[in-house]
Amino acid sequence: MPVDPPPSSFRARVLSRETLIGTFVSGGSPAFAEICAAAGFDWVVIDLEHGYGTEGDLAAQLDAVAGRSFAVVRPQSGERLRIGRALDLGAPGIMVPRLDTPEEVTEAVTYLRYPPDGVRGVALMTRGGGLGTVSHDGVAGLNRSIVGVVQIESPVAVRNAAAIAAIDGVDVLFVGPSDLSHSMGIPGRLDEPAFDEALQAVVRGAESAGKAAGILLRTGADLDRYVELGYRFIGIGSDLNFAGDGARAVVADARGR
Repeated sequence: MPVDPPPSSFRARVLSRETLIGTFVSGGSPAFAEICAAAGFDWVVIDLEHGYGTEGDLAAQLDAVAGRSFAVVRPQSGERLRIGRALDLGAPGIMVPRLDTPEEVTEAVTYLRYPPDGVRGVALMTRGGGLGTVSHDGVAGLNRSIVGVVQIESPVAVRNAAAIAAIDGVDVLFVGPSDLSHSMGIPGRLDEPAFDEALQAVVRGAESAGKAAGILLRTGADLDRYVELGYRFIGIGSDLNFAGDGARAVVADARGR
């Protein structure tokens, strides 16, 4: 007998602007995903945009994270089929890259939800549809459970931050520092006053709509600064960063001996 899904407690935590620490998994490996999830991160982004993995690797990575952390999938693009495929495979959250305007975001958010709230294809025998355990009346509960994260990666998106945050289904405005700094003409110079102003504008835009602001940091060294700025959905590094840093440290130590 189909059973309606419970409300998403994680989405409630996001919208209450609790400080939640996560990381990115880019290696395409279920083992890496499991290690990061088991480390205690609140959330893990499985990265299909820049990572080594494909949709064919996604189900195993979602299984590796489940019960240990909250999985957010960053698809290759904001296309309907890419978002829908990740959701059907069981992604409880989606991070949409490369959107600049409220119109683009409004369209992308419709891909996160079944009708009448959106245009996600109804296939309730998928993992994301509950494998047949969710009733048609329970579809509304699935709609409400999905966490929607929109990346802010350009000056246009920064200017539109408040309007984007006001869209129902956008839960987090997430700054991609590398893309944003490059698009601002100050590549990698995150200490520039103009970049700091952009960071503050994103927080103001998110908070104006009761949403969370997020950002990816290379390390946790500056975590306090970003929390003070108002960032609450904060990513630190990635599986590849951790592996690379660890490997280089071992080599440096061995050479030093």
